[in-house]
Amino acid sequence: MGVKELRAKYEAAQKAALAIFDQAKAENRGLTEDEQAKVAGYEEEMDGYQERITQLKRDADMYADMKAKGLDPMGLDDDGDDDDGISPSGAPTKGKVMRLGDQLVQSGAYKTLLKQFPGGHIPQKARVNSDPVEVKDLLTGADSESAGAFVVPDDTGLYEPLGRQPLPVLGLLSRTTTASDTVEYVRQTQQVTEATVVPEANVTDYSGATSEVEGLKPEAAMAFERVSDPVKTIAAWIAATKRALADANQIRGIINSDLMDDLMEELEYQIVNGDGVGDNFTGILNTTGVQTQAWDTDLLTTIRRARTALEVTGRSYPSAILMHPNDIETLDLLTDDTGRFYYGGPATGGVQQVWRVRVVDCQTMPEGYGLMGDFKKARFYDRQQATITVSDSHEDFFVRNMVAILAELRAALAVVRPTAFIVIELESGS
Repeated sequence: MGVKELRAKYEAAQKAALAIFDQAKAENRGLTEDEQAKVAGYEEEMDGYQERITQLKRDADMYADMKAKGLDPMGLDDDGDDDDGISPSGAPTKGKVMRLGDQLVQSGAYKTLLKQFPGGHIPQKARVNSDPVEVKDLLTGADSESAGAFVVPDDTGLYEPLGRQPLPVLGLLSRTTTASDTVEYVRQTQQVTEATVVPEANVTDYSGATSEVEGLKPEAAMAFERVSDPVKTIAAWIAATKRALADANQIRGIINSDLMDDLMEELEYQIVNGDGVGDNFTGILNTTGVQTQAWDTDLLTTIRRARTALEVTGRSYPSAILMHPNDIETLDLLTDDTGRFYYGGPATGGVQQVWRVRVVDCQTMPEGYGLMGDFKKARFYDRQQATITVSDSHEDFFVRNMVAILAELRAALAVVRPTAFIVIELESGS
């Protein structure tokens, strides 16, 4: 049975299986046990047909490859014998590759060697030396008619991904879990600032006379607001065939790893830059109440002004400053009037700091801006930690032997004290 007939049988089995699904869908019901068994039978038939088609194609490709090399897959050359490139007269067949032994015995050096011995017979204990024999057409490389056909690549099994950016922000935040779809907390908007020194009263009925001391204590005031941050979902999925997952052991791990890395990159982006529109997080940069520091004189002066504002206005001490790598490079290359690096130059190691604040390399930060703050004043809530789910229930994946691999997480971000953060302009006119 040829490929055409096998493909027709495959398509007939597939059509029969899809017809069962269509009927169940039209009747608005699931498959019965009998229908499930029939679908499984059709699926087994399809696997068998596909396997035979693949084998026939592989055989055809092998046959064509051997013919292209000038070799008869049946063991015979065009002249009808099996001498692999030697005609009945002993001469090489045009367009064929001679075996190494044939090239040796046909060479002049070998014939000269035989003349040293009577009758062309070499005694068993004789010492034999001949001139070098030039072996033609034995070339390495991709030439299918040379020795290159025998060169087998060394598959090291190594896999090198494109690489991902570092993700430092989540490790700076306070982190906890939640069992709800909404996170609520109380934020203070006004604190007590009325305390003062109060003199002792000298009258029981204060009238306002000059010599009278009322001794009244000031009344304090406080204000609060309730803040609600909904849990958001971040997800991504990819399709794969069951055969690919079964035949390539690495591919499942590669897919899982890449999907998870993609989730975490998007999560960090949302924590820093989320605009709060639709299902986006409200990131730290876009949270109402976060302070700002405009460019002032130069880079180092501007950063120092920001630290002062954070301590005085925000009543906070910074734990880190996030900067894009390009801005950190600018910071590293700052020099004094004599050309000396402020930060010690390329040989200096250790944790990088500016004005005693840790500098964190963050590619999520927009260039030209820094984010300084006490990052414990932003709290990350895990509703569902990142998970991987595999299913064949997507559309018609079941009958096509395909699966959907889904990565998903659910979380919320709460910036509990916005004034504990300050956005800094690192360039003039940012």
